[in-house]
Amino acid sequence: MTAPTERTSSVTWNYSAIYQPPHSHGAQEVSSCDDARVATSDRAVDIEPDTKDWTWVLQHPCSECGFDSAALHRERIGEQVRANALVWHEVLAAGEATRARPAPQVWSPLEYACHVRDVLLLFGDRLRLMLDQDDPQFANWDQDETAVQERYGEQDPASVSVELAAAAATTAAGFDAVTGDQWQRPGRRSNGSVFTVDTLGRYFLHDLVHHAHDVAG
Repeated sequence: MTAPTERTSSVTWNYSAIYQPPHSHGAQEVSSCDDARVATSDRAVDIEPDTKDWTWVLQHPCSECGFDSAALHRERIGEQVRANALVWHEVLAAGEATRARPAPQVWSPLEYACHVRDVLLLFGDRLRLMLDQDDPQFANWDQDETAVQERYGEQDPASVSVELAAAAATTAAGFDAVTGDQWQRPGRRSNGSVFTVDTLGRYFLHDLVHHAHDVAG
């Protein structure tokens, strides 16, 4: 498990705010977290928290996934977010098979997908905050705590796929709309790391690309 954001408190989202599932005749609405499934949340505590600071990817290419932030045209961030979402659609199409972990201390494809969905939501929120406020400080987010509390391994792959696609579309549109001096608007983490909208977008996109690489193995 790689490319974390900062770790202190938990941030959660109401997925229905970005996605309203269709109601088909005779069909039962499927929740993103179904208590009827075999309990797997206890496995999440086996993951060793990743405490590395990945902001270095803004200065150097990532030797693991090949992402080069300097080579990215910022106007294409939204396009790349949408392309990455298609990768996760294909991953999650495997359905129940996505619950299997390749190793006890490595997230399953489903758990990675849940994390990516939440990263999309998190950075969409941060982008809006940076555009609306002057040099805001971001709320902290503990990705490992969230994985346990939200029971990533028990969520429904089909629902996660739809939620991820909706989050990607919303956040990609946010980056598409950035123009001119807005790219230089600042924001910061509680640990002192300072981003502009430009560097936030590059850092964020690396997270998505890296996790697609994690799953591809």
